[in-house]
Amino acid sequence: MNRKNVGIKLDENLILEILSKSYEKVVITVIENENDLKSLIKRKPDLVFSGIKYFNFENQEIWLSDYLKKHKIDYITSNKEALDNEYDKNHAKLIIKEANLNTAKFFTTQPDEHETENSLPVTFPLFLKPVNKNNPEDINAQSVVFDFKKYQAKVLDIYNTKKSRTLVENYLSGKEYSVSIVENKSKNILMILPVEIVAVKNKNGHRILDYDARKDNLEEVIEVSDKKIRKELSLLAFNSFVALGGKTIGTVNIKMSYNGILHFLEANFMPSFDESYFYKAFKINENMDYEQMIFKIAEAGMILTEDIEI
Repeated sequence: MNRKNVGIKLDENLILEILSKSYEKVVITVIENENDLKSLIKRKPDLVFSGIKYFNFENQEIWLSDYLKKHKIDYITSNKEALDNEYDKNHAKLIIKEANLNTAKFFTTQPDEHETENSLPVTFPLFLKPVNKNNPEDINAQSVVFDFKKYQAKVLDIYNTKKSRTLVENYLSGKEYSVSIVENKSKNILMILPVEIVAVKNKNGHRILDYDARKDNLEEVIEVSDKKIRKELSLLAFNSFVALGGKTIGTVNIKMSYNGILHFLEANFMPSFDESYFYKAFKINENMDYEQMIFKIAEAGMILTEDIEI
């Protein structure tokens, strides 16, 4: 469950119970080696409903989504290229920038790479995080910095503890949003479900989704009632999803600047299902429960509707 190759932690027995209500044949398949994977391919299920990114057999990585696509089997997640795009935050922002979509000014660095304040390409205040996809504990009160000394301390901390370069971007002080996306290409159905995330102020007085806020569920997730903002959020989120190569499901996080301009923050094409912003977006926008959400994901993932493997 804690492996890097697991993108979505699923309760496979619950998923089996839910999908069996509507589909003719749903089974759980345990993949322990490459032969197990080949056996799955021979069975040709209509859909593989899995949160696995890749398998590592004899030091060879086999990315599940790409392997299934090669054998013309539907699946619920994006391919390796898209997952790589959103995992590397710097690369994701470069793609978004190239697509002429808003994102905060940024650069990457490591200790001693920018030795003076005047050498920084972006002005204070700044927001700092590891270049590679962060865990909640990667964001804390020290992630927002207003001076060069604290900037240096945070860059050094990320380098020492995460073995990572640092993504440095303009700190956006406005509201934060998460936009869930489900794209059912076979039926030309697109669900774009924005929610606002209201974090409590941390010890420094900033409303950011840091580790303490997420760990203790201190943030509030609410409806986006302003029609103009909903439209702008939906447009930026979907265009970001497309630019990064997303398939079927994903979330796009967006932050507002002090003057009300929306900016792409990051994307996640393997979002958590359990009590996550992804699930809460269904509940708040469509009044859907967990079971209904799972059906929507399964429907979006495939064209045929009989055999499903989990």
